[in-house]
Amino acid sequence: MVAPPPSPSVYRTRAYRTRQRVLVGLAAVGLVLLGYLIGRWQDTPAPAAAAVAASAPVASAPPASPSAAPTTPPPSPTVYPTLQAEDAAALNGIQSQDTEDEGGGKNVGWIANGDSLRFDNIDFGAVPATKLDVRVASDADQGRMDVRLDAPDAPPVGTMRVTRTGGWQSWRTDEVTLTPVTGVHTVFLTFANDGDGEFVNVNWLQFGH
Repeated sequence: MVAPPPSPSVYRTRAYRTRQRVLVGLAAVGLVLLGYLIGRWQDTPAPAAAAVAASAPVASAPPASPSAAPTTPPPSPTVYPTLQAEDAAALNGIQSQDTEDEGGGKNVGWIANGDSLRFDNIDFGAVPATKLDVRVASDADQGRMDVRLDAPDAPPVGTMRVTRTGGWQSWRTDEVTLTPVTGVHTVFLTFANDGDGEFVNVNWLQFGH
């Protein structure tokens, strides 16, 4: 006996179940694919630019340079005037006379052992004086002139040996080296020799650097 063919409802039921299975399978595959993509996204490194920016050290602002301390300009050397010997504040044992030196005027003479000249309030300034030019004339080869500060018996800051110039009115400029001198002082020129006779004439003097 031949079995009757299945009814159309039976085919519809099978087709429905087949579609359900396909849809469930596709959904499962989609979930797996979505999970895979999410995992790949989490494992993907940050862009190179971001990585460089993250790894680069933060540049700090340069330290502020300290303000330059004000500088004080060095003192200017004093220009010393020419001191005429006859204008000394005190002439001890010394007399003035008309001079035959260039420029005319007077000089001091008859200078012997123990005589001295005094010049008050000589301002040497902040830059030390280191020399003294003296205009002298002599017909003797003996004696000396000492330069002293603030007292006639103070230790000398310079000494000039007197030598013959060729006559009492034959003039020459001799240079005396000084221990460096600054500030304001009374200057004494003291004269000494081994005898009692006159041994030098002086016209003028000028300190220098």
